Amino acid sequence: MTTPKTPTSDVVLDLNAVTLGYGDFVVLRDISVRARRGEVVAIMGGSGSGKTTLLRAATGQISPFSGMLKLFGESTQAWQPSQWRQARQRLGVLFQQGALLTDLNVFENVAFPLREHARDLTEAQLTEQVLSALQAVGLRAAAHLNLSEISGGMARRVALARAVIRSPELVFYDEPFAGLDPISMGITARLIRRLSDQLGCASVFITHDVAETFAIADTIYIVGQGVMKASGTPAELKNSTDPYVRQFLDGLPDGPVAFDYPMTPAFEHWANERGIRP
Repeated sequence: MTTPKTPTSDVVLDLNAVTLGYGDFVVLRDISVRARRGEVVAIMGGSGSGKTTLLRAATGQISPFSGMLKLFGESTQAWQPSQWRQARQRLGVLFQQGALLTDLNVFENVAFPLREHARDLTEAQLTEQVLSALQAVGLRAAAHLNLSEISGGMARRVALARAVIRSPELVFYDEPFAGLDPISMGITARLIRRLSDQLGCASVFITHDVAETFAIADTIYIVGQGVMKASGTPAELKNSTDPYVRQFLDGLPDGPVAFDYPMTPAFEHWANERGIRP
């Protein structure tokens, strides 16, 4: 049985022509995404377009119906749970709502991954690492505060410090700008860029915030209607004439992006069972 190892290539995430979904329902078809060390990659799309499904596949929560998923240069197709656990030690994740532990203060929330997975550290070493991570997000002097004493934007930065506390090689951010005011949004975007540069890690974030994404991303993928609609650098996408891309980037109410959730066999079955016309 092989185990995840550091490859010679700088590609740490590689989804090649993968099809993803749940049960019989296909969410995304024939999707390819690649992220290299030191690169900031954005996956964009409207609500319900399948962005989070991509994140779930990349972290091993669901398996592709078809195609190839590689992490750190190795195919995950035959990985056992133990191999996924090993690979996840090399990942950082910023959850959409932060997922901070409300019974712990700021310091202990950031320290939690170290207490769980780096038990050989002395308390002095642990303290130094946690305060260094908090310093990186501008919250060293807030280490003693309870979560009830900090703002939503500060909580997002605490979660960011926790996501990178173990110097991961690949960090996933699920809607990192959601619910933030413009100042906090700008700060968070710059932190993602800066930490990616400092750590040399690949950063992959899921979002629909156009301005902040275009300011920090190296490569952007836009998904919609079950497929990859476009990919490229911010400059390339800004110049795109594709109707779907233009509607999404410009926030236009009319165009190929549908408002209604698509009809599915699962809904038709549900409706027929209840005597409802789909």
